[in-house]
Amino acid sequence: MVCHYWLCFYLKRERRFAILVSSLLSSQTKDEVTHGAIQRLLQNGLLAADSIDNVDEAKIRSLIYPVGFYSRKACNLKKIANICLTKYGGDIPSSLEELLLLPGIGPKMAHLVMNVGWNNVQGICVDTHVHRICNRLGWVSRPGTRQKTQSPEETRQSLQLWLPREEWVAINPLLVGFGQTICTPLRPHCEICGINDLCPSAFKEKSSVLPKTKRSSSTKRS
Repeated sequence: MVCHYWLCFYLKRERRFAILVSSLLSSQTKDEVTHGAIQRLLQNGLLAADSIDNVDEAKIRSLIYPVGFYSRKACNLKKIANICLTKYGGDIPSSLEELLLLPGIGPKMAHLVMNVGWNNVQGICVDTHVHRICNRLGWVSRPGTRQKTQSPEETRQSLQLWLPREEWVAINPLLVGFGQTICTPLRPHCEICGINDLCPSAFKEKSSVLPKTKRSSSTKRS
């Protein structure tokens, strides 16, 4: 029983560290690229704090390429692994405040790690998709104004003022998938959106980026 208990603890610890690594690599990177990088790290036994701490940074760079900002992320991974080893026994910080002190970890990543790694929901994970869609739908605004929020963190704070806490986890994957397929950054597919009649931004952004064409002389009124 004791052996089984420690094995479960070890596996949970490794899982949490892998979640942290995945979150760091996913920033400014497509899902399939992040997945490939994680698989290469796993195949080389480099998804634990001690193994990353003992390997050359160049090796990490080569394995996580071509994730966005791979050189900086490789450097941050080395620093994070060392911090987790020296301060947390190879585990990751268990509080939002401590996670935010890790190099390269911002609010979105920290909330995601708390939600998934520790099953402790302290806030909404707001990425660029959630930020964009919430503003298009008019769900959020800057404090004391009707102006759009200027950053994902502002969006998180505004959204948490009214969204029920039990929806804080579900809203991220829901809007991320919607943002990747329908409500895209440029020329959103409003014509196939099921809520275009409820969206104050429907069709506006798409029409604004279409090139203007001059009317030919034959179509001008006489």
